[in-house]
Order: sequence, then C-alpha cells, then structure tokens
Amino acid sequence: MRRIGLFLVTNFAVLLVLSIVLYGLGLNRYIDESGLNVGMLLVFSLVIGFGGSFISLLLSKPLAKRMTRARVIQGTEGGAERWLVDTVRALADRAGIGMPEVAVYDGPPNAFATGAFRNSALVAVSTGLLQSMERQEIEAVLAHEVAHVANGDMITLTLIQGVVNTFVVFLARVVGYAVDKAVFRSRDGTGPGYFITVIVCQIVFSILAAVIVAWFSRRREFRADSGAARLMGSPQPMMNALTRLGRMQPGPLPQSMASAGIANRQSFLALFSTHPPIQERIRALQKPS
Repeated sequence: MRRIGLFLVTNFAVLLVLSIVLYGLGLNRYIDESGLNVGMLLVFSLVIGFGGSFISLLLSKPLAKRMTRARVIQGTEGGAERWLVDTVRALADRAGIGMPEVAVYDGPPNAFATGAFRNSALVAVSTGLLQSMERQEIEAVLAHEVAHVANGDMITLTLIQGVVNTFVVFLARVVGYAVDKAVFRSRDGTGPGYFITVIVCQIVFSILAAVIVAWFSRRREFRADSGAARLMGSPQPMMNALTRLGRMQPGPLPQSMASAGIANRQSFLALFSTHPPIQERIRALQKPS
C-alpha cells in the first residue's frame, strides 16, 4: 500500500517537469492579446494534469522497488520465500488477477502493492512484518494487498489525481489572469502578478486537492479490508492482523510512499489522513455484510 504516497509524490514531480517543458516549448500560449483562451487553457491543463498522473503510474513499480530496495523472490529459495510466493499465487487466483511479482524488503512491519496493471503488479512485505506476525495474519495482509490490485485502485487513483491536477492547473491560471488584470492592471493579464498568483493558487489548490485524494485513500482501505475478508473466507484473520498492527509502530517508509503502507501514522489533521484509524477498520469488518 505504499503505492499511494509514491504515486502522489511522483505525480507532483512529473507535473512540475511537464509544466517546465511545455513552457519551454512555448506551448503555454493559451492567452492571446484579446484575452484568456479558455479552450486552449483547458487542453493545456488536461495534458499536464493527466500526463503527470499516467507517467507516475507507469513508473510506480520500478520506483517502489528502488526506493525500498525490495528484492523480488521466485519461491525457489525455499522456506518462507516459497510459502510467500505460493500464498500470493493462491490469493491472486481467487481474486481473478495475474500472478504479481512478490518481493521482500528490510524494515519494520509494513507491506504494499503497486503497479500500473492488474495482471503485472508487485506485492511486497517487510522482514519486520514477517517476523512479528503469525502466518494467517501475514496471509490476511497479503490478501489486503491483492484486493487493492483486484479493485483497480491505482487506475482509479490515477483518474482522480488527473482530474484534480487538471482543476488545479486550470483554476490557478484563471485566477492569476483575473488578478493580474484587475489588481495589477496588466494589459494582457500575464504580468508579474499573474505568475505570482498562479504559484500561490497552485499551492493552495494542491492542498485542497490532497484532501480529496486522502478521502479516497481512506475509502479504498475499507474496501481492501473487506476484499481480504472475502479472499480469506472470513473477516477474522484480517481483524487479527489489524489488531496486531495496532499494537506495533508501523514501519517508517520513504516519505514519498508513507501513505501506501498497510498502516500509517495518523495525520494531525484527519482530513489529510490516508488511512482510517485501526479501530474503525476493525469495526467495519465486524458489521454484517
């Protein structure tokens, strides 16, 4: 589940690079002498917004491996590695998806799944999680990650992020144009006031957009928990795994991937939390389906 944080930070970086490239090529000329060309601005915003989202999605799996130094296992190593691969294969078959790559990385308890495609994803667990949980609890965590892949959460997140990116880019420039014309009395709306306002608005609107993405992230955690319960045939193993996680300190992940772990420290502002509290997740599993 590290994928959300990885996706968001990578998406922001790609968004920035695309903006610089498009400006450098002069493709940002959606404002003409007669005023704001809304149609061209919308096209420009869509290219940057969705372009950044889809590029970061395609890069999510190799970047996740590199950032966590995860080592892909084949199961031929024997022992725990063979059990992990066999377990993920069985869960993937039940979920109706292709066999994901399975990886292990060194660190405190955590796990994640990532990848652009349902049939070629990556599921990884930390050594700390393998050492601190019983096998049925580990299987439940793996089922949670497989459920994320089966639910197509990364594609849905890409679409949501693309939409909010588009609105951020579009609205920031509309406001910048209006402020530059009304406050700074610029003739064409692209004076210094425009660029300053765009930067400020893009930061503010990006923060508001993060609230939307965090809300979706919390919803997807409940769905993945219930998906794990279905794959396991009972909600109890997932409840046990969550209870165990609640007693442990979630393993710190690279900042860009923090929101994608099986559990994460709660944000000081609930609106920005990417994970619901553990107890809420357990209560949701206790409700009759």
